[in-house]
Formats: sequence, C-alpha cells, structure tokens
Amino acid sequence: MTWSTGALGFVAGLLVSVAASPAGVSGAVFLLPVQMSVLGVPSPAVTPTNLLYNVVAGPGALLRHWRAGRLAGPLPRRLVAGTVPGVVAGAVIRVFAVPGPRVFRLLIAALLLPLGLWLCARTVRRASAARAARPPSPRATTSLALAVGVAGGVYGIGGGSLIGPVLAGRGVPVATVAPAALASTFVTSVVGAATYALLSLAATGDVAPDWALGLACGAGGLVGGYLGARLQPLLPETALRLLLGLLATGIGALYAAATLR
Repeated sequence: MTWSTGALGFVAGLLVSVAASPAGVSGAVFLLPVQMSVLGVPSPAVTPTNLLYNVVAGPGALLRHWRAGRLAGPLPRRLVAGTVPGVVAGAVIRVFAVPGPRVFRLLIAALLLPLGLWLCARTVRRASAARAARPPSPRATTSLALAVGVAGGVYGIGGGSLIGPVLAGRGVPVATVAPAALASTFVTSVVGAATYALLSLAATGDVAPDWALGLACGAGGLVGGYLGARLQPLLPETALRLLLGLLATGIGALYAAATLR
C-alpha cells in the first residue's frame, strides 16, 4: 500500500463515519465501492477488509456512547446474540458460494433500496405511523439480528445499515437503535474478521483482509465515529430517521447503478 492509498483510505473512513454514525451505521457499506473500484481490493478480500475497518473504527463511537450512558439496556445484548452466529455462517457463504462482485452488489441493492424508501416514507407520515408502529418482540429482534448477521458476514457491512432502518421503522427510537447497532456491528466484525482469517488458511484466492488498508480506513473511522456520536444528541428524532433512511436508499441506489454498468 502506498502513502497516497493509505491517506485516501483514512479520509474516506473519516468522512463516511462522521456522516453515518449518528444513525447507528458504521459507514463500512459506503467504503465497499471505494475499496473495490478506487483502491483495487479484490473480491472476496474486500469483505474482511471492511470488517477490519469496523473493528478499528468502532471503539470511537462506542466510547462516546458509553460515556453518555447510551449502551445500557437489553437491545445491544439481543442484537449481539443474533449477529455473532450469523456472521460466521455469512463468512462461509461468502467464501464458498458468493465470490462474484456482480451478485454481491445486486443483493446489496435489493436489500437496502426498498428498506431505505420504506423508512423515509414512514418518517414523512410520522404522525400516523408512530401510532401504528409496535417494536418487535425480544425473540423477533434476535431472529432479525441473526439474519442481519448472515448478511453482514457475506457483505462485510457489520449489519447496522440493515437492522437500523428495520427497528427504527418499527417504532424504536433512533437514539436507542444507534448505540445498540454500533455495538453489535463492532462485536460482529471482530468475530467475522477472525472467521475470515481462519478461512484464508483453507480457501484459495484473496480471502484474507488487506491489513494495511483496513487499518488506514479504520483509523479515519475511529476519529469520525467519535465525532458522529457527539453530534447525535444534537439532531432531532425525525432528522435521525430521515438520515438513516436516506443512507440506506443511497447505498442501495449506488450498488444498483454499479450492477447495471
């Protein structure tokens, strides 16, 4: 890795983390097209590289949330209980069943584009939606986290960009969702990155992460995540919901456009 590549990775990690962390998204999903198209990280190595970014970047936002007392409650534990086994299964699927970048991008677009549009629509109709929305049960939350963990293991996105819009759309406040989603993303990414490192010993091809680039992007995300977590209490709930919905919609549209090229 050259110095220019490392600097670009640091800046990219910083910018996406500042913009996404107030909504509970690490920003790793925005780094995927940068790593694949600009920095030249091969598939499937881009997935563990992104998980490595989450591992390094996560403590910045989590430290701020912990100091503010926003990591208490059962939601972080329920998300972790589902996402950890899911990410191991997702890593195995990614290495042995979904190696192609085109399928990878198509699935991202199919998941996030309708999810983001749904959350934006619910936010705009907030008065009626708030009365109808009912947060999911603990069992449903853990089951959802398991599915998100599988997706996160396949795509290297930690899962916050998937589970955040769903929980927020079901009526859970974003101020509660964001710290829990970031905590789940961090723990899941540690397990996922370790799983990929083990799989690289048995699989052929580019399976291990690009360690230097992942650390450079993560260093930027570490700073950006802390700043983003400081910004979160200053933003009203409606703004946070719209931010989360727009992030999901933008990611889905970005990958849909990349697939059609």
